[in-house]
Amino acid sequence: MNKTKVLVIGACGQIGVELTEALRQKYGRYQVIAADIREKNKAGDHYLYVKLDVTDKSKLLMLCREERITQIYLLAAMLSASGERDPALAWQLNMDGLLNVLDVAEKCEMDKVFWPSSIAVFGLDAPAQHTPQANASIPSTVYGISKASGEYWCHYYFEKYGLDVRSLRFPGLISYKSPPGGGTTDYAVDIFHKALADGRYLCFLKPGTMLPMMYMPDAIRAVLELMDAPAEKLRVRTSYNLSAMSFTPEVLGAEIGKHIGDFKLDYLPDFRQQIADTWPDSIDDYDARVDWAWQSRFGLKEMVRDMLENLTRMTSLSKA
Repeated sequence: MNKTKVLVIGACGQIGVELTEALRQKYGRYQVIAADIREKNKAGDHYLYVKLDVTDKSKLLMLCREERITQIYLLAAMLSASGERDPALAWQLNMDGLLNVLDVAEKCEMDKVFWPSSIAVFGLDAPAQHTPQANASIPSTVYGISKASGEYWCHYYFEKYGLDVRSLRFPGLISYKSPPGGGTTDYAVDIFHKALADGRYLCFLKPGTMLPMMYMPDAIRAVLELMDAPAEKLRVRTSYNLSAMSFTPEVLGAEIGKHIGDFKLDYLPDFRQQIADTWPDSIDDYDARVDWAWQSRFGLKEMVRDMLENLTRMTSLSKA
């Protein structure tokens, strides 16, 4: 009998929708509870769903005890661009939510916790090219500050309580299944929708803005592989660097143009440009490759082709 019982917090978000489904395929439909502060959507359809505010510690503790949760995946967060509009709220959600989960997981003696960090932990003082795993940095956003602080809390709970917390520093994530969620790399998702609908896109980042990116199938697989890795193999207990590809808006636009011949890309940079300018161009994920054999599968060409094919298919189905 499968004793693993999983709680996914933030299950209706960009990562949550796809990770919840992957976990249900792995552990069984009724072994994974989807939780989110929002009303039920496709992450909870037909299966276990709970409306949950992760900052409500007492409700979280009660749920975990009643359901005998053995693993928590905490995905609820306010992202970089949204966080700059309301720094205090971003800090409260991002930090209080993590501390609640860590404390509840320790009290309930859970097997594992997953929490995503971000390339936003790096600032202008970090090397722009192939940013190394252990590089100390000063983040430029409240989102990055909360992620950097969260990494230290994960390390603290591992060292002090032996809680098996695992984490990945995600680059910008690209998915056809979920809309952009308020991040600085959102253009790399929105551009596909606008290209198919209008044949043009107005980008909020300027040409030449190189940023690390990853296609969602790689990101979901990375989470599953990290969580399956033997604990003794994991030398990093803050958060692992993770890499797949890096590109600029014009390079992405040119690749899309190979499939949509008359696609036009224009630029109108906004406040998100200042955030992007502080982030690395590329990431060195040597430790992830050595410790748990990480290897990305999607490059730019494969990602663009798959995104356009799936979005075209979904549009056709919605019109049928």
